[in-house]
This record gives sequence, structure tokens and C-alpha cells, in this order.
Amino acid sequence: MVILIDPPVWPAHGTMFSHLVSDSAVEELHEFAARAGIRSRAFDVDHYDVPAEQYAELVALGATPVAGSELVRRLVAGGVRVPARDRPKRARLTLLRRWAELDLPASGSAPEVTGETLATDALRDDLLDAWSAPPRHYHDATHLLSVLDAIDIMRLRASEIESPLSERELLTARLGAWFHDAVYEGVAGEDERASAALAVERLGSLGVDPALVADVERLVLATIDHRVEAGDRAGELLMDADLAVLARSEDGYARYVALVRRDYAHVPDEQWRLGRASVLNTLLASPRLFVSPAVPEDWETRARRNLESELAGLVS
Repeated sequence: MVILIDPPVWPAHGTMFSHLVSDSAVEELHEFAARAGIRSRAFDVDHYDVPAEQYAELVALGATPVAGSELVRRLVAGGVRVPARDRPKRARLTLLRRWAELDLPASGSAPEVTGETLATDALRDDLLDAWSAPPRHYHDATHLLSVLDAIDIMRLRASEIESPLSERELLTARLGAWFHDAVYEGVAGEDERASAALAVERLGSLGVDPALVADVERLVLATIDHRVEAGDRAGELLMDADLAVLARSEDGYARYVALVRRDYAHVPDEQWRLGRASVLNTLLASPRLFVSPAVPEDWETRARRNLESELAGLVS
């Protein structure tokens, strides 16, 4: 592992900044930054932004000076570079478009169009602010976008191998995605219940069909244990989309684990290992991780391989 730093040529906030990275392991980068007294809020996905006045000090501490192009090349080669789509700022822009694609059916008492549009936009902005609020690491806007993308992947596959999903099923799953981690304090169970209550309050205030509101509430609550009744296609969509991260590439899965660990940075290492191992063993004991027939065939195999590899690292 090598800590790299490029020249301070990036302007922001009235000064020039360098990028501080690791060429192979983000956790070692965080350790180096902590030793150097760099604040955690300076971290941006795969690098720290550090002002010009810290450049010489960081080099003296062991950071290797390289050109900007070499820094990016080493990040990519080491599998540490986070793709643009997985960056929160880019995800937020994409999510604005995804929200505009929703078609919320209102009840007969819905407000007039202008007022309804303003209220819907306000809900969108509040949800995006919630998903983007610090100190989220994994459960942020990129996770929401990944869940919505996974729902779309299964939507297309369902049309190929079984009857197409209805617009109502898709809308229920998508709204469930928008709300499922809208409240995130790191308290399992309580976060989901608070998120479900938020869905009932905010969708109800928009005059959304009460039956749809109830379905969204049910799906958000189901993410507590990821169990839905057989044949609940909207529920299957959301549960599997929420777990789709388990089937990422090896590098993508490693980034996911690192971000989850940062979400639980307050937990001591030994407690983390025990708790995480328990979660992994529970997942691996399931007959199937994914329940929807529309899940791509290789998700199950890739997910189990990732889980087994992580578990082996925890117990070794």
C-alpha cells in the first residue's frame, strides 16, 4: 500500500488543494489521514482534499508525490477509484430525473395541480437532503440510486421470463426504495419504522391513494427482516434490489463493506467483527438470498462468493 498525493493545483474556497489517496486500500488511507490530523469531512468518496499548506507536511509523513494523471492511473489499477455513478453528487443529479419519472396517483381530495406539484417537489428535495445528509457513508444517495437501478434490471428481466410487472407494482417498489432508509440513525428496526411513518405522513399529505400509501408502508417495514409473502412481486423487487449490492464485483463489494464499516465507525473492531460475522452467517444460512424470479441468474452465486470471502477474512 502506498499513499499518493498530487500537486496542489485544484482551486476551491480561495486556496489550492491536493488529492491524497491510497493506491490499494481506503482503510489505510483513513489511518494515514487520522495520523496527519486531517478532518474526516475532507474525505470525498475515494480521496481526501487537502490544502496546499499541508502538502509538504504530508510528503514528510510518507505520502509519495505524483502527477495528477499518475494518481488517477494508480487508483484505477488498484481498484480503489470509485466510478462517477457511485459518487453522491452525481447520484443526486440522476435521482432528480428518476423522481420526475414517478407518477403518483392522487385520491379524489388531491389539491390542484400547481399546489400538488410544489408539494411533490418539496418532498423530493426533502428526501434527497435526507439521503445526502452526513455522516452517511453507505446508506446515501448512491445506495438509493443503486436500488432503483436494480429494480429496473429486474423489471426488464421479468418481461423476458414471466409476465411483465404492472405499473402499480413498479411504483410501489420504487416509492418503497425512496423511503426505505430515508431516516437513518444506525438503529436497526427503529430506522425502518421511522422511515415507514415518514412515508405515511408525507405521501398522505400529498393526497396519494391511501391503498398505495399502505403498500409502501408495508414494504418499508419489510426491509427490517427482508421477508415478504410469496407472490408479493413489489415486495420481492424491493427486498432483492436492496440486497443487490451483495452481488457486485469483488472491488465493488469491497467498497460497500468499507462504507458500511464507516457507518459503524463508533463500534470497536472486535465487536464489529462478531456482529458482522453474525450477519454474514445469517445471510449464508438462507436457502436463497434473492427471491424474485426476475433476479439475474448470476446474482445468487456472486453474492454468496462475496459473503463467504468476507466471512473468511473476519474469522481468519
